[in-house]
Amino acid sequence: MAHVISTGSGVVLDLIRSAQATTRSDLIAQLGWSRITLARRLDELLNAEIIVSAGQSDSRGGRPPEEFVVNKDAGLLLAMDIGGSHSRLAITDLVSNILLEDEADIGLSHGPDDIFDWSCQVFDHLLARLGKSRADVRGIGVGVPGPVDPTSGRIASPQVNAQWADVIVKDYFPDDFRAVFAVDRDVNILAVAEHRLGWPEHADAIVLKVGMGIGCGLVLDGRVYHGGRGGAGDLAHSPVGGDEECLCGRVGCLDTVASGRAIKRELHARGTSVRTSADIVELASSDHPGVAQILAHAGSQIGEALLDPVALLNPSAVVVGGNIAHAGAIFLDPIRERLLQDATTFSRRDLVVIPAKLGHQAGVIGASLIAQDALFEPDRISRLTREDDASLAKYGEK
Repeated sequence: MAHVISTGSGVVLDLIRSAQATTRSDLIAQLGWSRITLARRLDELLNAEIIVSAGQSDSRGGRPPEEFVVNKDAGLLLAMDIGGSHSRLAITDLVSNILLEDEADIGLSHGPDDIFDWSCQVFDHLLARLGKSRADVRGIGVGVPGPVDPTSGRIASPQVNAQWADVIVKDYFPDDFRAVFAVDRDVNILAVAEHRLGWPEHADAIVLKVGMGIGCGLVLDGRVYHGGRGGAGDLAHSPVGGDEECLCGRVGCLDTVASGRAIKRELHARGTSVRTSADIVELASSDHPGVAQILAHAGSQIGEALLDPVALLNPSAVVVGGNIAHAGAIFLDPIRERLLQDATTFSRRDLVVIPAKLGHQAGVIGASLIAQDALFEPDRISRLTREDDASLAKYGEK
C-alpha cells in the first residue's frame, strides 16, 4: 500500500468510518491537527459528498458537538460470495447495509464464466428494482473459492479447480461497471464480517467456513492474515489419514473426511441422495437416521485438525460458519469437545468455540466490507478530494 498522506482527508474519513472519532473535537484529539487543517479536510469530504453531518451528538457540557458520518447514499456496493455449491449476492449501501439479495445453487464447479454471467444478470435485475443502474455502483467485493494474490488481485495458481487459476475477477465484469474491485478468499470475507460485526471482542480468532469444502481464515491482532501469497489458513488439506483421494491430488486430507463433499459421499454410500450442503443441513433438521453420526464424526475430525493451529496461534476463539455449521450442536459440539479435551493446557485456557453470528448473510456482508475498504482507502480518498470536482462517481478502476 502506498504511504498514507498524513494530513489528508482519507485519514479523517478512516476515523469517522471506524467511529473512533466523529466530532471536530474528537478528531483534533486523535490527530493533533490545528482546527484550520481539520476544517479544510472536513470541507473536502463534505464537498465530495463522502460524509454528511448527522446533526448534534449528546452534549458533554456546553453546546452539543456536530457529528459526521459516511454518506451511505452516495452510491452502491455489489457483494458476492461464491461457495462450493451455492452462491449468494447482494446490493448494499456504502456502509454495508443490505438492500437486496439473491442466491442460487451455483458454485465452484460451474467455473468463472457461468458464475459471473449469472451474477451480472442478477445484479442488473436488482439494480433496476432499486431504480438504479451500473453507473451508481462504486465498489464490487467478491469472495472466491481459493487463495487470492493480495498485491495483484489475481486468483492464485495452482487451484484445486483449474478453471479458477489465474482469474482476474474484474475482467469478467463489463466495462460500464466503473467501480473499485476487492477480491479475497470466501472464508476471509466471512472472517472480516464476523470479526467486525459478529465477534469484535475476539481480536485473535480462527474462523471456519464449512460447506461443500472447508475454509479457514485467521484473524490476528484484529486483521485477517493472508500470508505471503494469499494462501494462509489452508486447513482443508491437513493430513488426517485414510485412503480417499482429495481434489488436490493427495490422499488423506481433512477435506476427504470432514467436508460437505465427504458427508455427501458417505450419505450416498448409505443410499441417501443430496446435492448441496444446504440439503445436508435439511436432513439433519429432520432427524434423518445416520446424519447426526456422520456430522459428529466430521466435527471431531475438524477439531483434531485444529489442535496444532490452536497451539501455534493461541486464539481466543474458534468461530464456525458456513452452511454445514447451521446443523448446530450435532456438528459444533464435537469440534469443541475435541479441542477442549486434547489441546494443550495453555492453548485451551479460555478458548471458546462459537457459531458465526451473521448467518447466511455473513459472506456478502464481508464482501461489501472489503469493497468499502477499497473504495475508502485513505491515500486514494486524500488524492481524490483534492480535485476541484471531487466525487465518488468518478472513482472507478475501469
